[in-house]
Amino acid sequence: MSHYQPRSSPNGGAASLPGVTDTRESGTRSRTRRAILAAAASVLARDRGATLADIAEAAQIGRSTLHRYFSDRQDLVNAAVVDSFRVVERSTAGAAIDQGPPLEAMRRLIAALVDAGDRLAFLFGDPRVLEEFTACFEPDLSVPTTVTLIERGQAEGVFDPGVSAEWIQQVLWALTYTGWEAAEKGLLPRHGVAAAVTRAFESGMVVSPARP
Repeated sequence: MSHYQPRSSPNGGAASLPGVTDTRESGTRSRTRRAILAAAASVLARDRGATLADIAEAAQIGRSTLHRYFSDRQDLVNAAVVDSFRVVERSTAGAAIDQGPPLEAMRRLIAALVDAGDRLAFLFGDPRVLEEFTACFEPDLSVPTTVTLIERGQAEGVFDPGVSAEWIQQVLWALTYTGWEAAEKGLLPRHGVAAAVTRAFESGMVVSPARP
């Protein structure tokens, strides 16, 4: 997963984005905002045409409450994109992918990505979600990335060196999304998604001697 942060504004501060506030929130307001953003990502991952009323219902709040946080649907979508990137980044950071053998790090990463399945499905299930919005972000080079892990694994003879790290990353995302989708359709138990994605990834991307 690439890591992103808001681009700087001309005066050196963070760029102002619709639906995103730098104001520190706490208590009930912060919890409500997080619930709205989580509900938005979850609902929109499953139904791109979902309404604000659908999202409010999923967040267990009233429509008027939702409007106190986000003025319209696009504001909410923008904020959900930012929040989803942050959730995935936190999950990736928690997997400590810059530590330990590459294969073990990749297994931790896959488990973390599967746990963030709703967010990944929202971000990458429909390219239109990111078409314009990613222009507001640039890579955060201080955070270890999936590509860095893959390149390290290739250098150590663990991951297939015959394809680019970026291509392997795309395969990883596709497998994770497919696992999420299979669980949604009842084709795979949710508790078995991480294991299924790991097996599929290692069958195709791991050099034979590294396999357990």
